[in-house]
Amino acid sequence: MNGTLFKFSFRYGAIVVMAIVLVYFSLVNGKFFSYGNLSDILRSISIVTLLALGVTFTLIVDGFDLSVGSTMSLSTVITASLMVWYQWPLWIVLLLPIAVGIAVGIFNSILIVKIGIPDLLATLGAMYIVSGIQSTYTDGYSVYSHMPMTTGGTAPGEFYNSFLWIGQGELFKIPFPVIIMILFVILVYLVLNHTRWGRILYMTGGNSEAARLSGINVNKVKLLAYTISGIFASLAGILFTARVGSGQIDSGAAMLMEAVASVFVGFSFLGAGKPNAIGTFFGAALIGILLNGLTMLNLPYYAFDIIKGSVLVLALAVTYLQIKKKA
Repeated sequence: MNGTLFKFSFRYGAIVVMAIVLVYFSLVNGKFFSYGNLSDILRSISIVTLLALGVTFTLIVDGFDLSVGSTMSLSTVITASLMVWYQWPLWIVLLLPIAVGIAVGIFNSILIVKIGIPDLLATLGAMYIVSGIQSTYTDGYSVYSHMPMTTGGTAPGEFYNSFLWIGQGELFKIPFPVIIMILFVILVYLVLNHTRWGRILYMTGGNSEAARLSGINVNKVKLLAYTISGIFASLAGILFTARVGSGQIDSGAAMLMEAVASVFVGFSFLGAGKPNAIGTFFGAALIGILLNGLTMLNLPYYAFDIIKGSVLVLALAVTYLQIKKKA
């Protein structure tokens, strides 16, 4: 009986919790289930979902990337500065931060694959380095239109309307960030579940030695996973900048835990038992709904970390109990 209950909890627990949360918040606040509020929830989780998709790739290869938050922050301030400080064209504004994300991913891969530093320690070190770079680059200030410069005078540029539309605009009455999020979730799902590269990623994470003996270049696969993680962190930074209209320093730090929690909640989505794109999106949605509902209940913002931490601990407990049970 206990085994059956645990299996049910592992497979459907997250969905049951989601249903309970939706019903509860709908009953206590009539505006919760309105189109406007649900649209706001989806818009808010679009950034976290992109960040979490990058973490998903590293967890698939049995790694972990703690540097995604600082990479997102660096991408955010670079994106903003290219418009506000240098007034460069939009295509450079979009591509250069992605190149920076690729560079961070490659740097992580060198530390892990070539030098042999454990993933957690390597990306922890990278997190501090990247965070220091973004603080040094901006002199510790956020970047916004016509801001005063430390060297004197004001910045010559401002945010382009075409850029701001990416984070604030709508297409067919659907927020554009939501469309971007859904497209990337579908793309990652197709890659992981219906391509040779997806199978190789899962094989590498499942048993790297067996994958190596079968002819897979494990180091190359890990390099790919961490590079993709850097790209998604940069995309999250670009989308965040377009949404808020400024380059806020350390903006990604607060989203790191949400992204990690989203991935681990996704482990148990429909009993997947592994990192997966749909589960990651579902995990981000669950956390987004919780935070939105608690905000509508006027819960103090400083209590939100308790909720985030509790969700993460619960997701980890269910995941590792299942692993232990299988072993």
